[in-house]
Amino acid sequence: MEAVERREIKGTMTVTEEEKAYIHWLYQAAGIGSRGFLRSLAALGTPQELYRLTVSGALSEKLSERFRKKAAKMEEFSRGYDVAGAYGRMRERGICLVTEEDSRFPERLARIPDKPYALYCAGQLPQEEKKAVALIGARDCTGYGSYMAEQFGAAFAKAGVQVISGMARGIDGIGQTAALGAGGYSLGVLGCGVDICYPRDNRPLYEALLDRGGVCSEYPPGTEPRALLFPPRNRIISGFCDAVLVVEAREKSGTLITVDMALEQGREVYALPGRATDPLSGGCNRLIRQGAGLISSPEEFLEELIGESGAQKGSGRTKAVQGSLVFLEGVQGELWEVLDFHPLPTQELQRRYEDKYGKTVSFPALYKELLELCANGYAGQVGGGYFMRVMKT
Repeated sequence: MEAVERREIKGTMTVTEEEKAYIHWLYQAAGIGSRGFLRSLAALGTPQELYRLTVSGALSEKLSERFRKKAAKMEEFSRGYDVAGAYGRMRERGICLVTEEDSRFPERLARIPDKPYALYCAGQLPQEEKKAVALIGARDCTGYGSYMAEQFGAAFAKAGVQVISGMARGIDGIGQTAALGAGGYSLGVLGCGVDICYPRDNRPLYEALLDRGGVCSEYPPGTEPRALLFPPRNRIISGFCDAVLVVEAREKSGTLITVDMALEQGREVYALPGRATDPLSGGCNRLIRQGAGLISSPEEFLEELIGESGAQKGSGRTKAVQGSLVFLEGVQGELWEVLDFHPLPTQELQRRYEDKYGKTVSFPALYKELLELCANGYAGQVGGGYFMRVMKT
């Protein structure tokens, strides 16, 4: 990854690689979770000046009693610390540090309350001129949620919309994987260091993000995932975006933390409706009752986001997006449309098919097509005579 060049920001401020090395030291030495401590340190000087105070043992004398113990830990950490060497080794691993004074610091993120002072990044950051959407939802999602996350992720990619999420299990990871698979861009905002894959099951996605997208974190490399680190990172997920789409969420869900932060940042929030009896649709349905935009398809969302005057119209992109949602043709494609994500008996599927398409199909022929859909990964068989739609893997 290219080193960040020395540039003048807003006509007055500059950040050099040497200065970033001291910022990297400060982030490691000060630890995480104490913004009051960092503010007190900032009042004493630049990171380089703080380093000198620390190695000389004079830092503790300049801080209030409240922060003396933390200062003593900083002094202990800094004994023998190689500032340039540690930063250089980090850069050799393809990790860069982007501060708010850098020209590369995202404009959307710079405008939110409580913006991060700096980001550790691997891969590429989102492009400012392109739309970006946070695609988020439940970790333990249903087949319906999985399918819709995949469809939205792929459709966004084909429309040139960047997908931002937290690389979590479930909706987040499925949507990001689909976006990358469709040739689009996605960014994973982590609640740990960018050199750590969490959850481990998402290793293929993590590697794909490093190769074709990006990962970022406000925490230094080597920071292990901890529960307290994930809520603060949600403000960064929504901060990168023009809008937030919730695919599935319970009434009480961590996903709704991101929604609250998005609203504070002035972002538009949309939700995918679900059945009133489905627990994982409770959060989405409540968001819609409270005023979130109701979205039922990728095309509808893209129309809301880009509008008729956007690049979508007349460019052939809308047609490409719509086409990406069609897996099957003929009788199998029609039959797949009447399947549900909840198991239905074959007789009910036969009735739905004939009602929807106005033509008859024999029971043996219908059963044969259903079994073929199962064999190809587009349907699942439950209890012998029940079939359901599944997301093809």
